[in-house]
Amino acid sequence: MRTKKLLILYIALLAIAVSTMIMLWKHPLHEIPPRDYEQIKEEGVLRMVTEYNQSGYYVAGDTIEGFQYELSQAIAKLSGLEVQTHLEMSLAKSFEDLSGNKYDVIARNIPATSEIKEEYLFTDPIVLNKQVLVQRTAKANDGKQPIRNQLDLAKKTLYIPKDSPALLRLHNLEIEIGDSIYVIEDELYSSEQLAIMVAKGDIDYAVCDQQIARLSQKQLPELDIDTDISFTQLQSWAVRKDSPVLLDSLNSWLNQIRESGLYNKIYERYYGKRK
Repeated sequence: MRTKKLLILYIALLAIAVSTMIMLWKHPLHEIPPRDYEQIKEEGVLRMVTEYNQSGYYVAGDTIEGFQYELSQAIAKLSGLEVQTHLEMSLAKSFEDLSGNKYDVIARNIPATSEIKEEYLFTDPIVLNKQVLVQRTAKANDGKQPIRNQLDLAKKTLYIPKDSPALLRLHNLEIEIGDSIYVIEDELYSSEQLAIMVAKGDIDYAVCDQQIARLSQKQLPELDIDTDISFTQLQSWAVRKDSPVLLDSLNSWLNQIRESGLYNKIYERYYGKRK
């Protein structure tokens, strides 16, 4: 009888412990309060999140480089703030953490579509960009000519990173050409890694930003990136809707960086001269 009572007691205590953990998971004790520029200035720290690649942030030898990283450091000098750069490959997770106040800014080239503008604020455009098809040149593909007509994408398998903004465009393209395009969202590899796989012949087609495609082509001349998938898009950084003063500050700093000529120097270092 005593053993039975102890067993019931242990089960009850376990149930209470599990319930408590679930409640803590759903309602954390230390929720991060929302921040706008006033709170950021008071702490002296601006938290940005970007991706690990040449467009965002990467380590070359003993040097940290990256288009977004260099822009963020230019902002640090202008603002007097310490800019902390955090890394996250998933755009969806970056938005989740932005909404949860873990970060103040998503420093990536994000297409500012009407749908996403309903939930977030966007800076003035950082770059003009578009989605392109990454494939092999005829020389690197046994003489097979690259696809030039979007109609020829019918029944083809295209790879994109998980949560890529290209997904919506490819769904729309299916409708436009009146045929199926098989899209695989890769959960492991970035756009740059998918480009390497195309160059090696592991996959035939990938879709990524033209800017990233150009960076990849510099290292991988086997790649052809001359077939457009989308029109030119305005791409910007994102902040929460409850950070309008931060948005104004970012736009002011970015404008000063442009007027000084520093923006062009940073841009050309990573993407080459604008056409």
